[in-house]
Amino acid sequence: MAEIVKKTKAPAKSKSVKAKAATEETASAAAPAKKAKSTPANVTSIGPSPEEIARLAHKYWAERGFQHGAAEQDWLRAERELRGIAS
Repeated sequence: MAEIVKKTKAPAKSKSVKAKAATEETASAAAPAKKAKSTPANVTSIGPSPEEIARLAHKYWAERGFQHGAAEQDWLRAERELRGIAS
């Protein structure tokens, strides 16, 4: 004769455990994976730094007698000069 084996139920999870699991699943499904920006350590910037441009623009401002109203032109002139771009 065959033996009958009764299966026992696994212990029930508490409500707080179920809620936490549901919250984690929802959060991970809703939030897109964030990509880490990777920049190689040996990359150097191309062109002059903003500090270099500012120094030269200040020099141009001084040459104009510290007159206001042309800061943008001084900045762009300094940037062109440092980048070697002919205007």
